[in-house]
Amino acid sequence: MVKLWIKVIKDDKIVKDTVVEKFEKFEYSAFADYLSEACYTLDLATPVVIKNHIFNYAKYNVVRFLPSDFLEPVDFDYVWVENLDR
Repeated sequence: MVKLWIKVIKDDKIVKDTVVEKFEKFEYSAFADYLSEACYTLDLATPVVIKNHIFNYAKYNVVRFLPSDFLEPVDFDYVWVENLDR
């Protein structure tokens, strides 16, 4: 099961959030697809996912995307992705 909580943080406050829930086995190769679905729901651009993001998610169950990870300008401090299915 895949259950991700995606939070948009600005000035240390959650300004938007959503939960992506899929009833399938988690695949690291599909992490960008899960994130893309959440960003579409939140009306955000999808960040560029690099190997370091996947490693942080795998090791710590969380990953943070900074404004520099987005191709378009954004008006928040970071996007926090947390695994809720531990």
